[in-house]
Amino acid sequence: MREMKISVVGIIILCFALMALGQDKPLTQTEYVKMLYALQKNPSGKTAIVEALRKRGIDFVVTDGIRSLTRSKGANDDELKRALEEASRRRQNPTTTKLPSAEESDTILAKTREATLQALDEMPDFVVKQRITRSAAYAGTGNWRPYSNLVIAVSYSTEKGEQYQVLALDGARVTAEKGSNYGGLTGATTAGEFVENLQKLFKAESKTKFDASETDVVGTRPALVFTYQINIENNKGGGVTYRNVLTQTSPAGEIGKIWVDRETFRILRLEFQLTDIERGFPITAFQSSTDYDWVKIVDENHLLPAKSDAKFTVREGSIMTQQRNVILFRNYQKYGSEVRILDEDIVPTPEPTPLKPE
Repeated sequence: MREMKISVVGIIILCFALMALGQDKPLTQTEYVKMLYALQKNPSGKTAIVEALRKRGIDFVVTDGIRSLTRSKGANDDELKRALEEASRRRQNPTTTKLPSAEESDTILAKTREATLQALDEMPDFVVKQRITRSAAYAGTGNWRPYSNLVIAVSYSTEKGEQYQVLALDGARVTAEKGSNYGGLTGATTAGEFVENLQKLFKAESKTKFDASETDVVGTRPALVFTYQINIENNKGGGVTYRNVLTQTSPAGEIGKIWVDRETFRILRLEFQLTDIERGFPITAFQSSTDYDWVKIVDENHLLPAKSDAKFTVREGSIMTQQRNVILFRNYQKYGSEVRILDEDIVPTPEPTPLKPE
């Protein structure tokens, strides 16, 4: 009887050992596909899939079919798509996609801090056209329904900072005053994509904590990804504002990621979300991503925002909804230039599609 107990215990230990060993092996295509199908029933499982792709890698070729399945079953999630492509690159070339040493990562971060702050100090005065699509959805559904299109002229100068002027709303040209915000425009708006969002990362008072987490490719540029955190007590000037009948503001902390070009040490992409928003505040969550690209202004190249995607989660009574702003930055020009409205900028008013419970 004693020998039987030992044998059973041995079998259990062996099973757990085999399970643990399996978790270290790269994901098979069958495993990955099963995880994608399970994701439809449990959207919160995305984090586990991303973690598995990054920690375990894959043992299969990423085909167009796999990419298509990832988009459809993963609600076209950018983080999931990037994790799959990075796992594919590691499978093909494990050496070049290996994380650098801690010492090298620290050097890259130091050079990034220096390059970013220098670029912000030398930021040119400019004007740019923002084409904004605003959508809404019930929180967690991802079923975005457009409700407004905007064209905004933004001018930036060292003296005045960011100045905004609404040029068109839902296909109709408008005449509006220029100001430091969007004026009387209702709905969700964002600011700070040009300077503030990058500047606060490296302010001494932010006490930002950085960690090298993975490698990636942005466009064709090899990048090192750093996660970061700014605690609420150090996020001076940060937070979130809700404008309705009254204007309310809540302080907040911040966690996010930066994608750093490993050759130029410039930030190619920034993602972040706010943390520790006050309980009971109408906006319960906020997340944003900004992609940067090189543009020419007066014969000089500058790395400036190309696209931004911001999502707000708002509680109104017992209903939780999300607001989304997708901004395309187009036609950077020298300061003082006139921002012209083109036919392609004038998007008709979206068909009214009121939100309905899913």
